[in-house]
Amino acid sequence: MDRNILRACREDPRRTSTDIHVSVTSPNEPGLSRRTIRRRLQSKNRKARVEWAKQHLSWGPREWAYHIWSDESKFNLFGTDGIQWIRRPIGSRYAPQYQCPTVKHGGGSVMVWGCFSNTSMGPLKRIVGTMDRYVYEDILENTMRPWARANSGRSWVFQQDNDPKHTSGHIANWFRRRRVDLLEWPSQSPGLNPIEHMWEELERRLKRVRDSNANQKFAQLEAAWKSIPMAVVQTLLDLMPGCY
Repeated sequence: MDRNILRACREDPRRTSTDIHVSVTSPNEPGLSRRTIRRRLQSKNRKARVEWAKQHLSWGPREWAYHIWSDESKFNLFGTDGIQWIRRPIGSRYAPQYQCPTVKHGGGSVMVWGCFSNTSMGPLKRIVGTMDRYVYEDILENTMRPWARANSGRSWVFQQDNDPKHTSGHIANWFRRRRVDLLEWPSQSPGLNPIEHMWEELERRLKRVRDSNANQKFAQLEAAWKSIPMAVVQTLLDLMPGCY
């Protein structure tokens, strides 16, 4: 693995850690997600994660079959939040291959919300502006719920993380009104959510696809999302016990 990482750096010194992760990993062997690495578990949350893992240790594909997995993710257009790192040998600072090009009117990112189940890739919803509890409620009501009822019937359990906008009283009331069952979820546990690896798969599929603006980027994301085969989903769900 270390040799592959070094080779990736040498091939393109402008590669981000995300690009390197995509190039040296396989969807059939997800391993650690980059988001999992970034957001290390805080010690106070580890106990809750261990308890959750014990409760679900015996669960297999049949138990997870009734769940809908969800999350938000940001995808950058050019660079990474305006910062581009270059890995270069000592003494090669001014060599042309180690210089950063500039792009006028470039940059920016696209925020999306997505979900999936063991039977279907769910919708990918673009988030414009600030994602607050009202925007989230609109997604639940007009995007998630219609899709879930059409593809999962009435017997399904919804998964979300413990982001404040997800757990606000406003959203809790929505779940009660709509009689949606929620999967109990330990805080700061992104590595448990198979959709984390789905975001990685999405990035992998678009790593060589260029974009010129946010609208084009979302169109590419949506097309790639819809093209992910259910075999990838099944692999992730089959590997669920290995995540905890």
